[in-house]
Amino acid sequence: AHESLPLLVLVAVAAFMPVAEIGQVARQLADTIASTRRLRVLEKEPVTVVDGTRALSGDATVRFEEAGFTYPGRSVPALDGVSFEVPPGSTVALVGPSGAGKSTVASLLLRFWDPQHGRVTFGGTDLRDLRLDALRTHIALVAQDTYLFNDTLEANIRLAASDASDEDVQRAIDQAALGEFVARLPDGLATRVGERGVQLSGGQRQRVAIARAFLKDAPVLILDEATSHLDTISEQQIRAALDDLMAQRTSIIIAHRLSTIRNADTILVIEHGRIIEAGTHAALIARQGAYARLVSHQASGVAA
Repeated sequence: AHESLPLLVLVAVAAFMPVAEIGQVARQLADTIASTRRLRVLEKEPVTVVDGTRALSGDATVRFEEAGFTYPGRSVPALDGVSFEVPPGSTVALVGPSGAGKSTVASLLLRFWDPQHGRVTFGGTDLRDLRLDALRTHIALVAQDTYLFNDTLEANIRLAASDASDEDVQRAIDQAALGEFVARLPDGLATRVGERGVQLSGGQRQRVAIARAFLKDAPVLILDEATSHLDTISEQQIRAALDDLMAQRTSIIIAHRLSTIRNADTILVIEHGRIIEAGTHAALIARQGAYARLVSHQASGVAA
């Protein structure tokens, strides 16, 4: 009898194991049902943009023609009759208070949304007529908040051009002033950055975005608060690199630090979704209007 006791214990444990797994199966089923519900919610969401059929042709001129847009559920337009042109190789900077509509300009150019009034064109073609993949291949974005996947540093940089050579990746890293940081990592480019890049600082995440832009080598560049997470020394290190990046590209800069856009070919001041001033830094300072007040306010804040 004593000899059969261990066997009985094993049989009892084996018999109980399927019962113990029922709780785990129930949790997995609940997670699956919740995920399915979220997918159904997404399926019911209205399609914000419809893919076009045309390929890109012509130069990299970007033009907004009386563009108007109001976000769903809002009554006040984010953009109201905005018109401006960015010729090939030139730089236009957008400045203004938070909520003025600056980032909405970038969203319309990337076709995250379509304008409800007017239109946006690339090389003379309405964006709504272009294939989304063709459009977005020609635009590089450096945003204020950079999304990084839970993968290696190299994989996150290569998102911009998966077929890039190792030499191209290293060049982009050096141009974005990431080289010293990568050299200090025990695993180098093979270092995993964590979910949303939690293992990196805000400035390091933003430099990854800048490295992506160098690697993508697109003719149109959008810098949306591209140096917002960088300290003064880090900003100085990459300012020259950003100038090189913009030199031969159609560039749109959305900036809070007005010192970063003084050399723009045209500065547009946006308030309440409208362009209220346009000109060079020197011309707008001489006008002593809204832009001059913004510069004065920011300078006094720095001095304080």
